[in-house]
Formats: sequence, structure tokens, C-alpha cells
Amino acid sequence: MGNVYLVGAGPGDPDLLTIKGMKAIQAADVILYDRLVNKEILELAKPSTKFFYCGKDPNKYSLPQEETNRMLVSLAKKGHTITRLKGGDPFVFGRGGEEAEILAQHQIPFEIVPGITSGIAAPAYAGIPVTHRDYSSSVAFVTAVNKPGMSKEAYWEHLAHGPETLCVYMGVKRLPEICELLIRHGKSIDTPVALVHLGTTTSQKTVTGTLGTIVEQASSIKNPAMIVIGDVVQMRQKISWFKEQVAELEMTLP
Repeated sequence: MGNVYLVGAGPGDPDLLTIKGMKAIQAADVILYDRLVNKEILELAKPSTKFFYCGKDPNKYSLPQEETNRMLVSLAKKGHTITRLKGGDPFVFGRGGEEAEILAQHQIPFEIVPGITSGIAAPAYAGIPVTHRDYSSSVAFVTAVNKPGMSKEAYWEHLAHGPETLCVYMGVKRLPEICELLIRHGKSIDTPVALVHLGTTTSQKTVTGTLGTIVEQASSIKNPAMIVIGDVVQMRQKISWFKEQVAELEMTLP
């Protein structure tokens, strides 16, 4: 029986990979990697390592999760040391919990190697702390897709009255709907919003606005991008530090 490392590769900048994650990559006979894993990180593997792409592209055919699960089990039962490499953190919208559950069911040894999630790293590189004594004492990491069993209206109503900072994953295509629902359920139209495209990479681009203006402001932003909603976005004007490589579209916030 082999073993599996479920590894978070971090948000994009290869220097943000953890040392433990690097060791798991170097130890692997087989690496199954996702779409958002920086290809520079794959170069850390030994020359004999075999690679399998398991990415999920919203605009193209993607390998079904069930097939990825099957590959993990099959390869581990053949005695391989496998590193399942995911962008960000494996347990933050990375389906790492589902894969760990399958491995446990088949009694395959596995280890979780956390990674830096883009919900923290992308705002940080844009000069936005997700918490701040003057602006926010709570933060939620959420997906734009509401969980099964909860209506869309109930989901966003809950978030409109919840944490002071929202970090929204996988939400670019639904940005108009997200803004409309949050405003409808009581969030101020003047609430600051930022979109950080390809955060922590040399292609990072940040656009800021408000719930009332961000849809027009961010019309050029494509996936992948992190949406940050809350007063902490105002801090970008004071502590923006990372030199972005493309022109910014900024709206002065109150």
C-alpha cells in the first residue's frame, strides 16, 4: 500500500509554498495537480515523477471528481507515493475533505499539508487586511454557490448580516447577482469591494469600487479572481505594497 499527501500549493507565488509541501512534492512518485497550481512548483519534483492533470476549468471539459478519487485509490493500492497538489489550501474549497474521506474508506494512509489560501493571500498582496481593529473583527470565506438545501436568497441574506469581511471564491461570473442580493438584503450600496485577479502572481490586477459600482468597474476582470467585500478594502489606499504589472482601475473610496 502506498500513501497520499494532500498538499496545498498556495495562491500562486511559488515562494509561498510551505517547506512541508515542497518535501511532499520531492518525495512523490506520482503527482496529481490542479489548474491553479503554479507550474514552477511542479519543477521541484524528481525527474522520474509522473504527472496527471486533474484541473477543473469552468469553461472546458474537466476531469470528474469521481475519476480523480478513483485514480488516487488505484495508484495508492499499487504502492505509489502520491502527492495530490491543489491550489491554495486543500480544505478550503479544494475538495480535500472529499478525497480524504475516500482514502480513509479504503484504509489508505494519507497526510494533510495545509497551504496558504487565496482568500487571505490575494487581499494581502493587494494591501487589504481581511481583519483590522478599526474596520473588521470577523471574516468569512464563502463560495458564490450556495450550499445544498439552502436557497440563494437565504444564503445571501445570511451573509449580508454576517461577518464584516466577505472573501468570495469562484464568484466573478456571478458578481452582478452577488452585489444585487447583498444590497437587497441590507448591505449598504456604498460598501467597498475589491476584485484581485491572479493574486500574488506577476499578473496580479486589482480593481476597487463599491457594491453599487464594482460590476462596471471590474468588467475587464476574468477568473480566477478573489472578491473582497467590506470596509477593510479602504486600507488598500494606505498600505498597497505589491507592484502590480498591469494598469489598475481604481475608484476612490470614501
